Amino acid sequence: MKINSLEEIVSFAKSRGFIFQSSEIYGGLSSCYDFGPLGVELKNNVKKAWWKAMVQKRDDVFGLDSAIFMHPKVWEASGHLEGFTDPLVDCKKCKKRWRADHLYENKGLKPDFKPGMMNKNEIRCPECGGELTEVRNFNLMFKTEMGVVEGEGNTIYLRPETCQGIYVNFLNVQKTMRKKLPFGIAQIGKAFRNEITPGHFIFRTREFEQMEQQYFVHPKDKKEYFNNWKELRFSWYLDLGIKKENLRFRQHEKDELAHYASEAWDIEYNYPSMGFKELAGIHDRGDWDLSRHSQFSGEKLEYLDQENNEKYIPHIIETSDGADRATLAFLADAFETRVGSENSKHEEEIVLKLDKRLAPIKIAFLPLSKKEDLQELTKKIQKELAKEWMTMYDETGSIGKRYRRQDEIGTPYCLTVDFDSLEDKKVTVRDRDTMEQERIMISDLKKYFSEKLN
Repeated sequence: MKINSLEEIVSFAKSRGFIFQSSEIYGGLSSCYDFGPLGVELKNNVKKAWWKAMVQKRDDVFGLDSAIFMHPKVWEASGHLEGFTDPLVDCKKCKKRWRADHLYENKGLKPDFKPGMMNKNEIRCPECGGELTEVRNFNLMFKTEMGVVEGEGNTIYLRPETCQGIYVNFLNVQKTMRKKLPFGIAQIGKAFRNEITPGHFIFRTREFEQMEQQYFVHPKDKKEYFNNWKELRFSWYLDLGIKKENLRFRQHEKDELAHYASEAWDIEYNYPSMGFKELAGIHDRGDWDLSRHSQFSGEKLEYLDQENNEKYIPHIIETSDGADRATLAFLADAFETRVGSENSKHEEEIVLKLDKRLAPIKIAFLPLSKKEDLQELTKKIQKELAKEWMTMYDETGSIGKRYRRQDEIGTPYCLTVDFDSLEDKKVTVRDRDTMEQERIMISDLKKYFSEKLN
């Protein structure tokens, strides 16, 4: 049985050590979350899987880790200082603030922010029904100062996206890697947006992590590469276990395209309580970004094709995935309940059927009893296998109860050391999904798990 609501995921994520509310002992900080011991492993595994597919297994994409702080001119060139805004209204009665475009969408209307249109369309405060102010724009970038004396520094911004760090390093990467077009630059990093209406757990937060790749191509070739990247990104989620019925493409309409985009597609996931929402995006950004940075910096961000004696500004195919949104999707999609497992008195129990590559813990070590000789042998085996994989030791409760605890957090294999293990040098390995058990020689365990997990 599949999970029905986001509230179930939120409760589960906290109780099992995946995700906590940030600063919870102080009442929490709105839309900010901390990834716990299991959550950080899951999210890191998502990022590792993305990096392996996007960089490690390709010879035409290179990695980058650009700084969060950038020259303010970057955000002027990118258009963020002028146009990175949300349309906001305030309730005159209860003082709550709302996204005007969301209020229009909730009534099935096309947004119209001209003066007087909120009243004309009878759009009121969703909280108290009060009258709303006129629409005003609110810039989403976090602002701070760089300098040692407060009030005397230069204004800089926390980056609202990671891709600009790629664009300003285009020539650095191209020249140092001596790479001909087409090629890509990928990075994983934090971004910050002062969202006025964040929510839905880690789906939309003010601090988040992006996994982005920018692929630089000749303009005549971009349609072919655009379609290739569309299929590759969709297939990546399927390969890691997302159910096909929970994924779909959605093409952006002409009136919703970003100013730099000539074509854009979202990969949407069917999130609990929310329905289909954006998980990832593929965008044709044209030559807008490199052209703007050339204009504002004075540097010619051009590519010289020596074979064809041609110089041009490359066009860009962007693939953009949210590490937090992907983690939430994998978590929700893997959450199931099943009936009647072994040694269980419960009619229904949770099993997190994460792909083995994503599972936070790969192997759990469960001595059959707390007898010292069993504990010693179990920990000796764990110490050796922990060199390769994330492991967990658990000796508390019945073996059935410990199996269920590991099923709940997605551990694919449980290894039990029993009294026979002291004599025959074998252990019992139990599979999370099939619940089948095998007796494996201790000396063969590394080979066994290498085949199963790698």
